[in-house]
Amino acid sequence: MDDPPNKPKIGLIMSGGGARAAYQVGVLKAVAALLPVGMPNPFAIICGASAGAINSAALAIYARNFQQAVHRLERVWARFHVHEVFRADAGGLFVNWVRWLTALLLAGMGRNNPAALLDRAPLRQLLQRYLPCDRIQQSIDAGYLDALSIAASGYTSGQSVSFFQGASQQMSWKRATRVGVATNITIDHLMASSAIPFVFEAVKLQREYFGDGSMRQMAPTSPAIHLGADRILVIGVRPETGSQPPRPVEPREYPSLAQIGGHVLTSIFLDALEADLERLNRINETLRLIPSGQSPNPDRRGHLRVVGSMLISPSRDPCEIAEHFKHDFPRSVQFLLRGLGAFDHGSGDLISYLLFEQSYCRELIALGYNDTMRRSEEMLAFLSGSPVSGESGLDVTPQVIRRGP
Repeated sequence: MDDPPNKPKIGLIMSGGGARAAYQVGVLKAVAALLPVGMPNPFAIICGASAGAINSAALAIYARNFQQAVHRLERVWARFHVHEVFRADAGGLFVNWVRWLTALLLAGMGRNNPAALLDRAPLRQLLQRYLPCDRIQQSIDAGYLDALSIAASGYTSGQSVSFFQGASQQMSWKRATRVGVATNITIDHLMASSAIPFVFEAVKLQREYFGDGSMRQMAPTSPAIHLGADRILVIGVRPETGSQPPRPVEPREYPSLAQIGGHVLTSIFLDALEADLERLNRINETLRLIPSGQSPNPDRRGHLRVVGSMLISPSRDPCEIAEHFKHDFPRSVQFLLRGLGAFDHGSGDLISYLLFEQSYCRELIALGYNDTMRRSEEMLAFLSGSPVSGESGLDVTPQVIRRGP
């Protein structure tokens, strides 16, 4: 691509979603196929939360060659098995559940209280093997990346913290319940950002324990904007239709633990992103009503500017896809999930987040690739910095935001 003289800085946002994050890899695979061979990372600012944080770190580490970075990601996700994310053997699951039952019966076990339902030691080993985080600064120093931001939620402060590593001129920020903190990103930050509450153990960073970055992240687009993005590509993991199931006419049975858990995870992973994009659209439409030349003109610290955005999201429901592959879980995990009601009709949400199996992941990668290739011209225009026309909905629309440290 021939870059225009004033090409905008493009930000990439990849939210959480557990195993659904395989869809992000498919989108990135399509982007890589559209760009020239050997081209470096096209995203100046990369922001991730939860499983999206791990994908974000991989792009930042291997930013020198975008196609190779995406190929590394695909190679891992396309060969995934549950036991590479958490202990799925019968012995490991049994010991953990015995500890939970003992703690409940004895009103706690003091310092030996279980911290989570599942043990993620295999994931830490996998990340240490594939993600040398010391290379992030090398990508920044070489000019292939402006900043990487990883979101995590503090259990003590209640704040959504965006840990970012970037150029020296980028400053920390503070807003209500959310802050940006400059630091060197490590495996611990990735583990903290992907620590689903109750399911995975929290991680201590400095003086506080942190959990999944999607929790309390009320403005997912904020870190990219604060770090200087002029356009933002958002990869979602909720079906693009946005349709809601009809309310039941007849009373139904009490929801299973899996249904409740899936509902909670959906609220954590997905709802904030959609609400934030809708809010940005609303602000944009409001400012369009202001006559030219009469736009508000705040001081330099909080000047208004326009940020373009593009959303790519699944054309099929990941829950329905997960239903076809749920029997690929190891038998020990199937036994556990059946006990929670996860295999009952209408309980596919929980499975879609935990099904780290290659069959399901490959299907999501293919879906992300095809969804993006169908919008290839739009994507190329967006990445090249060419003018893009506003559209209805949440696709390519100029967003007006207030920027400041």
